[in-house]
Amino acid sequence: MRILVIEDNQTTRQYLQKALQEQGYEVDLADNGQDGLFLALEGDHQLILLDRMLPKLDGLTVLSTLRNAGKQTPVLILSALDSVSERVKGLREGGDDYLIKPFALSELLIRIEILIQRKNQSSEKVTSSLQVSDLKMDLLSHKVYRGLNEIKLQPKEFKLLRYLMEHSGQVLSRSLLFEAVWDYQFDPQTNVIDVHLARLRKKVEFDGLPPLLETVRGTGYRMVASK
Repeated sequence: MRILVIEDNQTTRQYLQKALQEQGYEVDLADNGQDGLFLALEGDHQLILLDRMLPKLDGLTVLSTLRNAGKQTPVLILSALDSVSERVKGLREGGDDYLIKPFALSELLIRIEILIQRKNQSSEKVTSSLQVSDLKMDLLSHKVYRGLNEIKLQPKEFKLLRYLMEHSGQVLSRSLLFEAVWDYQFDPQTNVIDVHLARLRKKVEFDGLPPLLETVRGTGYRMVASK
């Protein structure tokens, strides 16, 4: 397995290279953001260790550029910036984990192991369809069926229903739904979710079929298997 280390401090970079190679990883190195971004885009890595403060391109710019390019390689951010706001910023830009410098090697190694395992498990679980009770969604054709009846959905309705089905049984807050479906990082205080949920209910719970969508008062919404 190959790991990319983007770190400008020579001592830290060499230390990480040696430690990772001793664990059996192949290691690519970059000492600035520009070279690191090129290697990340062109290479096939199982993980990227990314310093926040880099010359030429800072770490968050590298990270956001990777995600905008569709590159989903797990990224573990390494940084001396330890405030909650800085950690949140790194995770919002697409980081998978955030480790504060100085760190213990044992903690770094276990975080790397977890991220790589998570990526492998996610790859194994790639599916082309979703199902909750007799509600089925074909992710390739974008068709939805309740039993033998096809349900016509608008794009936002499809995206909302998909997210609810992917998290069946979980209570999803308004803020979480806004972020996942409408790409808002906050609740804009509109009734757009209520309107879309009402439409979905009418479309998937027709002719007296058992309900699948629940409103959890004061908390959010949940998709449940019909009883």
